[in-house]
Amino acid sequence: MSDVTSQAEGGNKVTAFIRREIGRVTALASLVVIFTFFAVMRPVFASWANVSGGILMSTTVIGLMAIGVTFVIITGGIDLSVGTSMALVGVITGKTVMAMDLNVWSGILLGLVVGTILGAINGILITVLKLPPFIATLATMKGAQGLALITSDLKPILFTTDVKGWDSIAQGNIIPNLPNAVLILLVAAVVASIILNKTVLGRYTFAIGSNSEATKLSGVKVNRWLIAIYALCGFFVGLSAVVMTSRLGSAQPDLGLGYELEAIAAVIIGGTSLLGGKGTISGTIIGALIMSVLINGLRILELQQEWQYVVVGAVILLAVYGDNVRRRRAGETTH
Repeated sequence: MSDVTSQAEGGNKVTAFIRREIGRVTALASLVVIFTFFAVMRPVFASWANVSGGILMSTTVIGLMAIGVTFVIITGGIDLSVGTSMALVGVITGKTVMAMDLNVWSGILLGLVVGTILGAINGILITVLKLPPFIATLATMKGAQGLALITSDLKPILFTTDVKGWDSIAQGNIIPNLPNAVLILLVAAVVASIILNKTVLGRYTFAIGSNSEATKLSGVKVNRWLIAIYALCGFFVGLSAVVMTSRLGSAQPDLGLGYELEAIAAVIIGGTSLLGGKGTISGTIIGALIMSVLINGLRILELQQEWQYVVVGAVILLAVYGDNVRRRRAGETTH
């Protein structure tokens, strides 16, 4: 009898594991299918030049932002400001580096600090002023957009010609044939995964998303941890700004609007639930790759841009619908 019970418990554990991982597995399978489709339609799509210089490089900025957004969405929140905050961080970093004649490492540190502060501001608006995350980050999204334009005097700020080595941050090659930007994304993903799965911050991130009130009643300072989580999201936004300005060789004040939707889409496609309490960094990276592969492939097929928007929108709808289906099935299994 005990053997039967043990087998049943083992089966339940396996079933639970499969249900937890199904979002990530589905995303990975979708990535393979989409990549294969475009490779068959246009063989040049699968060339290393396009994969490394096109797909992987375009994944870096969205991927870094999406890593930060993953933490926020797991708590049941949202951050609509990551795109315009990236632009603002780039502008502030550029203006300060030029004015103070800072070197590359000081500029990188500055970008990370500014991004973290902007993220913490979102957390404070949500926890202290009790604003809904959607409204708070919508307000900071528009505020960051305006401040980026004001601070830059509506002009791009050049890095490549004035800051020695800034272009190497993203475009250099510590590993031959692999852009540094891709290496930065991989390292950031590993570090973020460790934080999410092996630290107190990660455990509280899941706890808050699963049941915020119960977490608060257990003695956890939920508001402090939420501020820390939004600040961490801002840190990755700052890192994405550094990579973006290095790729472009400049800080573009009007850049960033719309990036937040791609980052959020990558997170949802990767299996993180909009209702909170569930998500993985690896799934988010897969989701970011799907977005990049899809956009790159549609461009290679020379599909008109307006139809590209339609296709990407349809993919996001399917991802959200899939999340709802998984949630309903999980609820049915629980009951």
